[in-house]
Amino acid sequence: MEIVERPAEMRRRAAEYRRRGQSIGLVPTMGALHAGHVSLLRACRAGNDICAMTLFVNPAQFNRPEDLARYPRDLERDSRIACEAGVDVIFAPGVEDMYPPGFAAYVTVEGLTARWEGAARPGHFRGVATVCTKLFTICRPHRAYFGQKDYQQSLVVKRLVADLNLDLEIAVLPTVREPDGLALSSRNVLLGPEERKQAGVLSRSLSHAQAAVRAGERDAEKVRRAIEAEICAAPLAALEYVGVCDPETLEPLERIPEQAVALVAARFGTTRLIDNVMLEP
Repeated sequence: MEIVERPAEMRRRAAEYRRRGQSIGLVPTMGALHAGHVSLLRACRAGNDICAMTLFVNPAQFNRPEDLARYPRDLERDSRIACEAGVDVIFAPGVEDMYPPGFAAYVTVEGLTARWEGAARPGHFRGVATVCTKLFTICRPHRAYFGQKDYQQSLVVKRLVADLNLDLEIAVLPTVREPDGLALSSRNVLLGPEERKQAGVLSRSLSHAQAAVRAGERDAEKVRRAIEAEICAAPLAALEYVGVCDPETLEPLERIPEQAVALVAARFGTTRLIDNVMLEP
């Protein structure tokens, strides 16, 4: 496994892989790797000739400087995990490589970013769309892999790829969870013991909503209120939003049709967590 830092060198390698007829899979990450990332890396390894991973803590997608400062960073540990998962090359640029002096071109996806994470974190999806466009242009993957935990992000990236006619496939893999159901996240390590214990309410509330819909509940607002009430019953949970939405547009629903998605975001202390579940009658 090799680590490449300069965009020009990564572009050269990608061009060479393609010249040889090798397929390139890409897993974009910000490091702090966990089992969820490993599931993406293994799928990438299994489905492509070249398994590439990016490791870049993207400042453009953080709307709170303190969150950027607290984000875990450990290149040696992440490199070891990536190597064990079968990664061939890590693209790990510096901030100055991705956003040089005078940088002024940003990518915006409208509509999908107006609600939920987009409303809670102004500028976040502009940063995500911009860095993904740059990473796709530099690494030139045939496929890129994302996790369902960041559901809205996966829709934004799919829309970006379709609208800009980028020639790659976006694969979205299921959320990987802790034994108590908590979605794996790089932020979980920032939770205190009692915060960690109570954070499981996110997945429990979503599981209960899923069971209610399977049992015949179709009133989206009733389902939403039930999720909200269960999360708010946890003393350390500061709820930001609950949405029961159309799975493609993320517009709130009144009635649940053949499929919907429930989205939640809450803070436990200073740590912000998100989760989601598909609701299918």
